[in-house]
Amino acid sequence: MTKTTTKIKSAMVRARIEPGLKTKAEKYFNLLGLSTTQAITLFFKQVELHHGLPFEINIPNAETITAMKEIENGGGKKFDSADELFKHLGI
Repeated sequence: MTKTTTKIKSAMVRARIEPGLKTKAEKYFNLLGLSTTQAITLFFKQVELHHGLPFEINIPNAETITAMKEIENGGGKKFDSADELFKHLGI
């Protein structure tokens, strides 16, 4: 016979987050059939597997921040097709 061992889950994780963020995240967890505890456990396992965060985090430079603000304020150039964009870029 094979003996199965179960690890006792006794560590507690507490965090304060915005209520709206929690609600939105839990909607996605529910769609995936996950409880919040299962989702947090999955995240921790991915951190362990990747030896760090399982996604890239970048801090935008000043030029990128300016461009993002311009877009948020309705600015920037719009193109109807990729060809139009490439023509504008001289490609």
